Amino acid sequence: MKLWAKNTASLKEVEQFTVGKDREFDLLLAPFDVLGNIAHAKMLATVGLLTIDEAELLTKELREIYKSTQDSTFKIHDNIEDVHSQVEFLLTEKLGDVGKKIHSARSRNDQVLVDVKLFLRSELEKTVQSVQSFFDLLITQSEKFKTHLLPGYTHLQLAMPSSFGLWFGAYAESLVDDTITLKAAFDIVNKNPLGSAAGYGSSFPINRTLTTKLLGFADLNYNVVYAQMGRGKAERIVAYALSNIADTLSKLSMDACLFLNQNFSFVSFPTQLTTGSSIMPHKKNPDVFELIRSHCNRIKALPNEIMMMTTNLPSGYHRDLQLLKEHLFPAFETLRNCIDMAGLMLSNMEVKENILEDDKYKFLFSVEEVNKLVLQGTPFRDAYKKIGLDIEAGNYTYSTNVNHTHEGSIGNLCNEQIAANMKKIMSSFTFENYHNAIDHLLGK
Repeated sequence: MKLWAKNTASLKEVEQFTVGKDREFDLLLAPFDVLGNIAHAKMLATVGLLTIDEAELLTKELREIYKSTQDSTFKIHDNIEDVHSQVEFLLTEKLGDVGKKIHSARSRNDQVLVDVKLFLRSELEKTVQSVQSFFDLLITQSEKFKTHLLPGYTHLQLAMPSSFGLWFGAYAESLVDDTITLKAAFDIVNKNPLGSAAGYGSSFPINRTLTTKLLGFADLNYNVVYAQMGRGKAERIVAYALSNIADTLSKLSMDACLFLNQNFSFVSFPTQLTTGSSIMPHKKNPDVFELIRSHCNRIKALPNEIMMMTTNLPSGYHRDLQLLKEHLFPAFETLRNCIDMAGLMLSNMEVKENILEDDKYKFLFSVEEVNKLVLQGTPFRDAYKKIGLDIEAGNYTYSTNVNHTHEGSIGNLCNEQIAANMKKIMSSFTFENYHNAIDHLLGK
């Protein structure tokens, strides 16, 4: 069954090539397609394209179909092209001509647009929840290990004293900015394209404001041409948001791999969280962090993939856009799995104490010695030169005591302020609004 079928069938090879893996990813869209159908049916009844009784029949049957999307019994039949056709087939099979009326005043283009936006909205919420949990862990670990010093590096050379409190807290604050970009992506996704039809609207007197309310969208994509142009753009913006989190996780994972290395030996993990070697009995490999790093680096490439796949497309719908699902949809679960595994590792990380007591880290404190002279009245450049000459002459002496008190430093992590910023951005998400709307659509 094809919504566009007339009397001439496509060549089998053409059909297989154009459908590709789309049916597989359409199963992920099934519950959202049903929700869009319910909202559309209710709207059609308000403008006279369905009777109240017809809309109620459709709504009742669609709610049953929705249940099948939740218990994994919903399937797309082999002879049916996509999720939209499958839902319409089920409605027509059960309700006859009433089922055929569901497609009035819309196109498959705005159907898939609304499905994708509802799917992305849901996946963004799950991702935000994962980020929140991981953020809380980072803040907890930052406070727990705030007095544990470790070397800080620039150019991978010894630089200045740092601490595990700073290290954990840095990645926590990175997630705050990452979450801001998630919120921007959510705001763009949370706009209703339904009613744009094939990208040029409809001659029927449809009520797009009503479907916006019914589906819990914050607003409309008003211009019908832009609603279609927004496909590809919305996915790319979401991909950028995911790639920001991936970048944070990738950098953290690289740090963890270095810290576990015997030449650093700053941290250790329980044996069951590492892997061994088939030939070297001493090995404890950070495979989890290495795989997180690789998964996340691949996600970092995703925005560019989407950008290139949509390059030079004019306005209007093009089949190129179908392939975006294959690239973007799996990235959500992959990223959340990486977040969960990073959380498992960090919650079991054992931190070595008194790392900086080792004489090989003595030059970390050179800036502290410069600053002591400055506090005694020596101009900074003269103090810098004196300590440099002392190091060259072998006369350098130092103390491992550090006293950094300014905002965001070793002695003043500002974790409360970082947590307050995260709370502020988290509270700006309007998940409850759309949940209430969807519950009402489903008669809950």
